[in-house]
Amino acid sequence: MELVYDYPLYRPPSESHSLIFQVTLGCSFNKCSFCNMYRSKEYVERPIEEIFKEIELMAKYYPLTRRIFLADGDAMNLDSEKLIEIITKIREDFRNVDRISCYSMPKNLLQKSADELRGLKNAGLDMVYLGIESGNDQILKKVTKGATSETIVKSCKKAKDAGFILSCMVILGLGGRTYTTDHVKDTAEVISIISPDYVGALTLYMEPNIEKEFYEKFGEPFLPLEDNEVLVELYNLIGNINAKNKIIFRANHASNVYSIGGTLPDDKEEMLQKLDKLRDHPELFRSKVLRRF
Repeated sequence: MELVYDYPLYRPPSESHSLIFQVTLGCSFNKCSFCNMYRSKEYVERPIEEIFKEIELMAKYYPLTRRIFLADGDAMNLDSEKLIEIITKIREDFRNVDRISCYSMPKNLLQKSADELRGLKNAGLDMVYLGIESGNDQILKKVTKGATSETIVKSCKKAKDAGFILSCMVILGLGGRTYTTDHVKDTAEVISIISPDYVGALTLYMEPNIEKEFYEKFGEPFLPLEDNEVLVELYNLIGNINAKNKIIFRANHASNVYSIGGTLPDDKEEMLQKLDKLRDHPELFRSKVLRRF
């Protein structure tokens, strides 16, 4: 038994075995020039009656479900009371669920009060995925992220203060060759301040239908990084993160030049040593063909 999804449907790699409920369709912002995920959709908040019917149906077929992901791009944009109703319904019908999670944008978290966020956590929302992309304000503006480093830090602090597990994503190569130094330095600083539970590093890849838009909005010639330059960014990013708490770091997305992971700060030196050796062995890079996801 499967749900009838409104495609395209996306979820984080760590939610590969999760049951997914689309509580919203699309993305309420949908202006990031590097993102093609929801360009084909208008943002819609689905009727709660439809969602409840799906929850009840899936609970009959998959009663032992352990993880549930709320899609699409920003379920956290829903009114808090409605989202609490959905989470409560899931917890009532799926007695074995260990984790409920969703994507969020910085603005989603900032527009909710601390009490609202604690209410969502107490209802049973466990984990939030948020895209930092870059810690550099100039790059964030050029890629029309709709956030600044300050608002990203504030939103992540609110999420952590509410008790959520926080997983953040950054994009290697997002500033191109011109801004590579600032991109790495400022992104590492933001990660160090936030100290998320998880950090995932992806590598910039644009679908052909948004490539022109990306270059136009960037506002100046964009010089993409070669694989060896992406590796340098990854090396410098890891090297500059000063984690106050343990951060599980992964760069194992299909877009990455090389798959690597560890826990910061414990595994920092080991990861840096592996990346250092790779500089002399480009044959170990994933091919660009394989990294077209």
